[in-house]
Amino acid sequence: MRRGCFLFCLVLGLMGICPRLSAHELQPGYLELRQTGAETFQVLWKIPARNDLWSGVRPVLPDGILSGTPRTYQSENALMERYEVRFPGGIEGRSLQIQGASAKLFDVLIRVVRLDGAAQIFRLTPAVTAVVVPAASRGFQGAADFFRLGVDHILMGVDHLLFVLGLLLIVRDRRMLVKAITSFTVAHSLTLAVATLGYASAPTLPLNAGIALSILFLGPEIVRLNRGESSLTIRHPWVVAFVFGLLHGFGFASGLTALGLGHSEIPLALLCFNLGVEAGQLLFVLLILSLERSFRILEIRWAAWAEQIPCYTVGTLGAFWTIQRTIMLLEGRL
Repeated sequence: MRRGCFLFCLVLGLMGICPRLSAHELQPGYLELRQTGAETFQVLWKIPARNDLWSGVRPVLPDGILSGTPRTYQSENALMERYEVRFPGGIEGRSLQIQGASAKLFDVLIRVVRLDGAAQIFRLTPAVTAVVVPAASRGFQGAADFFRLGVDHILMGVDHLLFVLGLLLIVRDRRMLVKAITSFTVAHSLTLAVATLGYASAPTLPLNAGIALSILFLGPEIVRLNRGESSLTIRHPWVVAFVFGLLHGFGFASGLTALGLGHSEIPLALLCFNLGVEAGQLLFVLLILSLERSFRILEIRWAAWAEQIPCYTVGTLGAFWTIQRTIMLLEGRL
């Protein structure tokens, strides 16, 4: 049975959440609360330089008492606001919310830094717009936070998963599949490390378009394979996986670079975050392979036209995102 048939339902599921995908942000918002006293916190609110976000997406700190006047800054790519807040009785048990995130389909990273340097990290999405701050964590909890952030980043970044799905549609041999996935992993791990350590960076707008283009590129290749034709991608998919994996690595790095980590925090954060990304990617691949086995055992067969839907869907979504993000690039906005 051809791999396209058992992925039919999965691709339809991806199409069902297409509105979320079309607005997926590679550069999330960032809210930092750094403790300066028993009840006081210095707040940093950072958001990409988009007018619709600055006016429509705001942090809400229930029971927090504002001290002084907020100071606003602007750089080429971001808008920032700093102010001090006092939480009578401490921050534990307080709910941190992001107003307007669900309407703008926008993700936000939250980092709470205690007096002793211990940090807690949370990720808010359009579906989860509030978090209750637990007691200060110690030991391996910080590592677990970065690991969870990596898993969330890959599973929420469905454009990354769609690229992996495209590889699964192309590669039929299990040994070659392992080679292609390993190549993709090595490539995005390299650029993730390079970007997080500050040695290189990729502008967000071209990066968005490039990742969309990588998905579009796989669409015609899947069609060629189904027609019995050949190409470099079909013969050596690991080469394409490596090249485009370098782009996707910069996308993964946005989950860490937005945190503005100190040099002492980067090694552990990079290791655990990357392990989380790999765990999420492996979970996705195992899910696909499990579906393949299930359809084979159940001997479920699809009509010939249905088997073509996954490849054309990958190409169509890739084309849609490429056009959308190229327009955004030309307009000079995120």
